Amino acid sequence: MKTAFIALVLLAAVIAPKSAVTDSAPRRIEIHARRFSFQPAEVTLKKGDTVTLALTSDDVAHSLLIDGLHVNGTMTKGHITEVTITPTTEGDFKGRCGRFCGAGHGSMTFVAHVVD
Repeated sequence: MKTAFIALVLLAAVIAPKSAVTDSAPRRIEIHARRFSFQPAEVTLKKGDTVTLALTSDDVAHSLLIDGLHVNGTMTKGHITEVTITPTTEGDFKGRCGRFCGAGHGSMTFVAHVVD
């Protein structure tokens, strides 16, 4: 009986720290760029919550600029750029591709909705 109790305590000690670390990790959102769009093209973020944007390109070089959230992340094919932000203001923040990527470059738009 003592052996089973000790094994249970040891198992709990090993599992507990992992779940505590997972709960405190920022939410991660993958954003892909491809001529001439972002996927997803819109995200909803919660004011005050930290989030990591994992940016990558599926074709040529792009970037994601969201002025109101101070995001300026380069996006290259096969490479992930992580940008971590904590929005402090509610609203709809418009983003765009900041690197000329071809004839449809101007249509590459993005929206981050920040809610309370």
